[in-house]
Formats: sequence, C-alpha cells, structure tokens
Amino acid sequence: MIGNALARGIYFGLLGWKLEGNFPKLPKYLVAVVPHTSWLDFFVGLMVRSITREKINFIGKKELFGPLTAWFFKSLGGASIDRSGGKGNVEGIVSLYASRNVFRLALAPEGTRKKVSQLKTGFYHIAQQAGVPIIPVTFDYKNKKVSIHPPFYSTDSQIDDFKFLEGIFKGVVGYNADKSF
Repeated sequence: MIGNALARGIYFGLLGWKLEGNFPKLPKYLVAVVPHTSWLDFFVGLMVRSITREKINFIGKKELFGPLTAWFFKSLGGASIDRSGGKGNVEGIVSLYASRNVFRLALAPEGTRKKVSQLKTGFYHIAQQAGVPIIPVTFDYKNKKVSIHPPFYSTDSQIDDFKFLEGIFKGVVGYNADKSF
C-alpha cells in the first residue's frame, strides 16, 4: 500500500484535492463510491484509503488471483470471489462478510464506468444481507474533493433508500464528466 506521507503529499499537495468526512470505526461496512467514470478512480481510492488509514477491500473474480498475481491484488486489499456453482455476486460477497471479523468493501454501485441513469441494486442487497451499513463516498473531480458521508442503514423501503442515496450522488462530476451519474 502507498505510504501515508506519500499519499498525503500527492493527494493534498501535488493534486490539490480535499477530503471531507471520516470513515466510521466499524469492523464491517460497504463503501459505495460514485461516480466511477475512469480507471483513475482506483488510484484516488488507494490514496484516500492510505490517508485515512482504513483497511478497505475490493473484490475481483478468482481468476485474477492466480499464482503469479494473487500476492499483488491481496497486498492492495483485494479479495477473490468464486462465482462458480451457480453462486451469484451477492451471495459470494455476503459469504466474505460472514467469514471475516473485519471486512470493509468498496464497490461502484453503477456497476460500470459507462454512463448510467440508475444505480444497480447489488450493493444494496449485499449490505442488507450482510447486515452492514452503506458508506456513500463521492469522487468529485470538478471540485477536487472526496466526500465520505455518514453511514446509511437500509430500511424496509428500497425505493425510499435509493431516492436518498441517489440524492447524495446526483450532480457529482467524475473524471469523465459526460459519464457522471
């Protein structure tokens, strides 16, 4: 992982970005990062993770975690997911939460770097089934700011929950502005 001092120097000094909010001191949660419009978001996320000193994971299909690459992806906080045997992404990720004492997962609710008009539902179902809060995080390239919002606990109304979450994410400009949510 990139060192804290180096990450701070690049993020705040060289790039001139701001960081708003804090991650909660909870052992498990799901970080919903929007908008995801570029591969550069991964590096912004790594810097924020280093600056905040939070252990936050990401997932990848198990094939990425082969004998030659597993060490690299695991060192960055990667966790492999097995989608074989009819197991879907939601069930596989929920089992990761169940098998670990501490697990904080960052996902892009859009499910792609392309332009979307609505969020996918997988992240929401993962949080519900794993019994963890959603931490909305916005990557605002226009204002050079990452905002970490307070924990959001889903209710029994997915429609209302999505209205609330989309209200946080709407209008935030990603690296590729035309692909922003």
